[in-house]
Amino acid sequence: MTPDHHAPQNTKLGIWLMIATTVVFAVQDGISRHLGSTYSVYMVVMVRFWFFALFVMALAARAPGGLKAATRSAMPMVQLARGLILVAEIAVMLVAFVKLGLIEAHAVFTCYPLLVAALSGPILGEKVGWRRWTAILVGFAGVLIILQPGFGVFSPWALVPLLSATMFAIYGLLTRYVARKDSASVSFFWTGVVGAVAMTPFGLLHWTWMTPADWGWMALLCCTAALSHWLLIKSYAVAEASAIQPFAYLQLVWASGIGLVVFGETLRINVVIGAGIVVAAGIFTLWRQRVREKAALRA
Repeated sequence: MTPDHHAPQNTKLGIWLMIATTVVFAVQDGISRHLGSTYSVYMVVMVRFWFFALFVMALAARAPGGLKAATRSAMPMVQLARGLILVAEIAVMLVAFVKLGLIEAHAVFTCYPLLVAALSGPILGEKVGWRRWTAILVGFAGVLIILQPGFGVFSPWALVPLLSATMFAIYGLLTRYVARKDSASVSFFWTGVVGAVAMTPFGLLHWTWMTPADWGWMALLCCTAALSHWLLIKSYAVAEASAIQPFAYLQLVWASGIGLVVFGETLRINVVIGAGIVVAAGIFTLWRQRVREKAALRA
């Protein structure tokens, strides 16, 4: 692979890595839906984070400074909050997969970049212009089309992926906040360890033995979780985030395909229209962010 310092010349590689990331994430979500339908969500997330914690500790042990360096954070309370929010978000999204299915859960969750843009002001102190605010409002109109409040019987479960998207947006913004003082390896370590410690009491309380086949699926889930994070890190290492982030929306396509083919879900027309509006608004906000970053560099 081309070295990281050649990143500007590797946009095409970054795009392919991001596409691979979305495929692995979609497979991961399909496995999570299967396991979460049969076993406790707490237990599934706990085992996943046990593996994640071992993975990040192994990486930290091999890095310069070892485990001691990985634990040394300039913002330990914020790192703790990040880890707790992420593990809770994963558990909430798994509930959404089980209650709503992959298609509708992902269709609503795609609004998280809009939430990142909306919350970047109060959390990071960034300025959000009228164009991005307009895109945010248009995107949330798309979410309302997906949810269809007021039409027939509205399921409160439809709000669960919206809660998950909000939590993931806050997690992402806090990650950017701690990046001002902590390295990526420190944040990665705290994410895995805090999540494992936080979820263990709940997971053990709801422990049930899996069938041998489902232990196999659990092992595959753990491997896909590690692989997806590795691919994501590599994609951002070789290309600008603003150039490859739009391709992250492909996860909605792959996850919907798995939902249709594997789980027999249905694709409602309001979900297609609403998700299309949300994705278009999200891509516009990413484009505006790129324009602002280029203008700042020229200034």
